[in-house]
Amino acid sequence: MSNQMRQKMANTIRFLAADMVQAANSGHPGAPMGLADIAVVLSEHLNHNPKNPSWLNRDRLVFSGGHGTGLIYSLYYLWGYGLEISDLKNFRQLDSKTPGHPEFGHTAGVEITTGPLGQGIANAVGFAMASKFVGSAVNSETAALIDHNVYCLCGDGDLEEGISYEACSIAGHNKLDNLILIYDSNRITIEGSTDLSISENIRGRFESQGWDVLACDGHDFDAIDTAITTAKANKKPTIIIANTIIAKGAGKLEGSHHSHGAPLGADVIADAKAACGFDATKSFHVDEDVLVRFRCAIEEGDLLEREWIHRQKTLPLMEQNEALYALQNPDFSRIEYPSFEKADATRNTNGKIMNAIAKALPSFLGGSADLSPSNKTELVDMGVYPKGRNIYFGIREHAMASIVNAMALYGPLMPFSATFFVFSDYLKPAARIAALTGIQQFFIWTHDSIGVGEDGPTHQPIEHLSQFRALPNFYVWRPADGAENIEAWKTALQMRKSPSAFVCSRQNLAVLPHAITGSANRGGYLLASDADATITLMASGSEVELALKSKEALNAKGINVNVVSVPCFDLFIEQEKSYIDSIILPNTKKVAIEAARGLEWYKLASEVIGIDTFGASAPAEKLFVKFGFTVENVLAKIL
Repeated sequence: MSNQMRQKMANTIRFLAADMVQAANSGHPGAPMGLADIAVVLSEHLNHNPKNPSWLNRDRLVFSGGHGTGLIYSLYYLWGYGLEISDLKNFRQLDSKTPGHPEFGHTAGVEITTGPLGQGIANAVGFAMASKFVGSAVNSETAALIDHNVYCLCGDGDLEEGISYEACSIAGHNKLDNLILIYDSNRITIEGSTDLSISENIRGRFESQGWDVLACDGHDFDAIDTAITTAKANKKPTIIIANTIIAKGAGKLEGSHHSHGAPLGADVIADAKAACGFDATKSFHVDEDVLVRFRCAIEEGDLLEREWIHRQKTLPLMEQNEALYALQNPDFSRIEYPSFEKADATRNTNGKIMNAIAKALPSFLGGSADLSPSNKTELVDMGVYPKGRNIYFGIREHAMASIVNAMALYGPLMPFSATFFVFSDYLKPAARIAALTGIQQFFIWTHDSIGVGEDGPTHQPIEHLSQFRALPNFYVWRPADGAENIEAWKTALQMRKSPSAFVCSRQNLAVLPHAITGSANRGGYLLASDADATITLMASGSEVELALKSKEALNAKGINVNVVSVPCFDLFIEQEKSYIDSIILPNTKKVAIEAARGLEWYKLASEVIGIDTFGASAPAEKLFVKFGFTVENVLAKIL
């Protein structure tokens, strides 16, 4: 293709993005205009099928700078993913297909929801890691079913975020040679020049992390093409430092930080169009020759996918096809869950359950942030990533969770991540994106309370249960024994559009009696009951045993009590009122007991016995006494 035609295509993208932001009177025109030349060349390299956005062997394209939606939606319209000009005109408006930041499942073609800067880089690493794992299972020496690339567009802000350091370090360590990071180095942030805040040697940083580093003029089509071609042939992850000008082509605002996050103005846009030979009176205009060239992606992508399907049918890949089928079609009936008949820590029961799941489901894999011996998350005798199923994320909680988000969206995988519950603070943005997007990631969070003991208040989660229970579409399980733990997993495995967290104890917990009414897989159930009960005690995890012992003490005083176990508060409050009323009798005094802040319990209880301060350093049994989690204190509160 001639560079003259490429220039016309790039300018079309620029002015679509500028027109979108101008019509919405909000948005970010600068980055899309600066990246337009790169986007045109990348279109020539990208293997994708607009007819089938979920084709497994497509190249993944991640926009880590999610604010650059003017570029994103322009490309998806031009490529033929189903957006219309009317959708571009409706940019950032209520119920449009073109929201302010890209949302997976909302706009066809968007691979993953990126909002907070840096997330997309970790997501791209996750897609690359997923492809390597699936490839190791289904590729042979003579034929590859998985051989695509992962591209990520990022900016200065993405690389300043700490998550990018974590993720890129993992990528270099794992030699993800199909990962290509294109860095839009325009040296501008919202506040002005990057000289105000960063003077880092980006080349040196990535070379030290095991990446290959290329550089090019981000507005020279031939130089961009050469860089991408070289990156595709590299044997390690590659970053292309593309030196660009923000708001390229925007006249007096070209290169200015004022173009980052505000409309350019009708006059500036008109002058810019005229300078490029475009009709300054037309908005959202695309010439036919430009549209035809972009829409070639439809036929080319369809042909690529049909060739891939033909490859599966004709090459001697019986074992590989069977392996791919097993990954894509998990058979939960094959899981042989263990039985638990003596007191044990739920981190231990959880680990045994996870190993049972892994034996039955080849798509089940994951790892911990350097805590698998404490989390009990090692998948025994199942090897090390990429050929095995134990991933060693190192002490990189934020990147870990964002990587696993992408692995879950890749297609045929059911991944988990793990750390101590208190360190969920490090990965909260990724957990929120999982909930918002509907990603089935399994978060394993152990050492769930003051039961951590001697490590003290820095390691004892207090507010964390409340924080994650407040997340919509996020299910926090705090099992009280192994049987509840099994029901938690059975339920979570079926929740394909929601993340689940398993919050597990360090200390041993007693085996509970069987349910009287209801079941754990509905979030809460009646565990012990007296006729004509006047009090209902509710609890989760380690405090369920305390509730049962408190019932015995109250019974001795002639007070009839019901005990309700609520392993998943989020799921329980979603049940119909008739079910909840059958478990928590309305005419009883309702008391919740939990070694946490517990503010959400006031939705169900009139009294909460919880913690309103931080913990302390001491053996766990002494801490439970100090903070009032004793039968004597529960009775004193109630009586």
